[in-house]
Amino acid sequence: MVVSVEEVSSSLVREYLSRKGLKRTMACMDEELPRTESSINNRSDLRQVLHMEGLYRKNKVQKTPLKTLLEIIVKHLIEEHKNNKMSCNQSDPLQSAANVILTTGSNSSQTRMNDSKTEDITSAFVNSKTAKLRSFIEEACPSQTTLENHKGQLLMASLQEKESCTKKDLERKTVISESTPKKKTNFIRRGMMHGPIASTLQESNRNRPTRRSEVPQPLLRKEEQNMSCDAGLLAISLHQKSVQSGLTEFSSAGCVGGKQGLLNPPERQLSDEGFEKVGKSILKTRNPNVADLDVSEMVLDDIEDEDELQHLSKMSFHTSIPKQSYASCPMDQHTATELKDVLFGSSLNCFSVEWRNQGFAFSETHDLRYGIVQKKGGPCGVLASIQAFFLKKLLFENIESSMTGLQRLRPSNTTRRKCLVLALAEILWRAGDEKQATIAISSGRNHFSPPGRYKSEGVLEKITRFTVDNIKDLQFILEQHIEQFESGPLACILLTISAVLSRSVLKVREDMDVPTNTLIGAHGYCTQELVNLLLCGRAVSNIFDNDMELDSGNGNRTLLKGIKSRCDIGLLSLFEHYNICKVGAYLKTPHSPIWVVCSESHFSVLFGLQMELLTDQDGALEFDLYYYDGLANQQEEIRLTVSVGMSTPSCRDVDPDLIPPLELCIRTRWKDAVVSWNDTEPIL
Repeated sequence: MVVSVEEVSSSLVREYLSRKGLKRTMACMDEELPRTESSINNRSDLRQVLHMEGLYRKNKVQKTPLKTLLEIIVKHLIEEHKNNKMSCNQSDPLQSAANVILTTGSNSSQTRMNDSKTEDITSAFVNSKTAKLRSFIEEACPSQTTLENHKGQLLMASLQEKESCTKKDLERKTVISESTPKKKTNFIRRGMMHGPIASTLQESNRNRPTRRSEVPQPLLRKEEQNMSCDAGLLAISLHQKSVQSGLTEFSSAGCVGGKQGLLNPPERQLSDEGFEKVGKSILKTRNPNVADLDVSEMVLDDIEDEDELQHLSKMSFHTSIPKQSYASCPMDQHTATELKDVLFGSSLNCFSVEWRNQGFAFSETHDLRYGIVQKKGGPCGVLASIQAFFLKKLLFENIESSMTGLQRLRPSNTTRRKCLVLALAEILWRAGDEKQATIAISSGRNHFSPPGRYKSEGVLEKITRFTVDNIKDLQFILEQHIEQFESGPLACILLTISAVLSRSVLKVREDMDVPTNTLIGAHGYCTQELVNLLLCGRAVSNIFDNDMELDSGNGNRTLLKGIKSRCDIGLLSLFEHYNICKVGAYLKTPHSPIWVVCSESHFSVLFGLQMELLTDQDGALEFDLYYYDGLANQQEEIRLTVSVGMSTPSCRDVDPDLIPPLELCIRTRWKDAVVSWNDTEPIL
């Protein structure tokens, strides 16, 4: 079995939190990173996956053994690093050379410097750099000439010693070549060339983008080992870098004159407080405390050429992590009880198996890749609403796609996921009056243990709510948790709860004609209130336009609430054909040629590809409509050709019992329309 690095890492962290008793932290982790089937919940299995049985046994025999696997791993890495460093110190001859330099004085240092002189390019570079440094010290600090002369001798000795130690490696491996002149102020190459040290950690991070060097990796590692082993040379060379940093900043800023213009205020202590303080300050900069680091300032980029480097130096780096302007909180018993009351009418009722196992998974049939598959009856109203908004995004708002017409009905997996996120976001944003929205996400563990009159089912108890006040954050959260909606078994439940919470339980009850109505009716079917909540953002009980008042006698009037404005998605109902209800123009003529069809206690989708279908045209009209029913186990595309106002055989001559209900629904929108099923078996 292939083990995922992410799953092993998360399991390792969970084992640490569990052994340390950090239950609240572990609960937060389970909310943001839920467990999966691949998660390792057994400590013994985790040790085997990490191949650390030996380390575990070694830790067990200690006087004070560590409790967690993560601590055992960290301890092992620290001890291994110490052993490597000790072997480096014992085998590296530069350490003894550094000790001789620090004890014998400037005469012996000068002798070794003369012996190591060569005609190599590296030697010339170091000599010129040393001369510039000495002239700078004399000009910048005239009051401390004697002290600086002594330091200059030590500095020259250290540079020449460093050159003699690395010259042979440089000659044997490679010579760094560049096609264009490079400015040393733009970058630092670790182990190859010591560039200027920035005055602050923040500026250091800005001026040190990672650059692909042509120097072989063994050479870089050798240079880093030389620097770490030679403690005596490090302080002196760092002092040199600090002075050169002042020169670099001076030349780049264009300042001329006194030494106050050379350095930033923190570095102006160079001439006043002496060499030791500056050395300590630079050492602290080179080895900063991890707690002092600002993650938002740490940026690594690969720079391919000088033009990119110059362009990069003008940019300001910011963290790529989006700012979170949303709040999250676990589900509580009071809210869960209110949700059950508005969904079922009682907190003792639960979601049926059909609801608990229904996700938004797509069909893999070539001609039906746009269709969401329904497993069993019950949540068809939710699925049809999602299907309608998905088609709206896919056909009429997917501006990035170059495909047209029927080609868009064969979307890729990426396009399907993107359109699904946008469809879910639009439904929830409209339910929240386009001011805010709430997303319900399953955290994988219970947040409360309900006592009394509440039947637990392990669904609402595990939900975490995220509330956002802009649609971008809403889309971001949905993208992060799209797996729970696309392939998770609780997708229908999570969307329904999210829509109710976005609207609020109070407003949902106010929308209904009778506050005691429910969103899920008998046999787990969706009521008209729930479908209207998803389509229009309000859980009204009717589908006619606007509100209607009825005289109920004795001076009492009953208010019936309908659709307030034209909707993006329409609705056609078989009940209108039987004169049981009236579908208003706001739903019959939506903004997009897509309709949810209510027929025979089931919801499906009818859509067209032409926006012209929404206009009332005089005269003959013929167009195609496509029908999709996620529960019908469709294996082929159903295309209907609708003819309106043409000299065709009257539908009255056909036996009414043989007319498919779908045709009757179509005729509530286009009167006396004749429907051709184009050699497809009609659905009766």
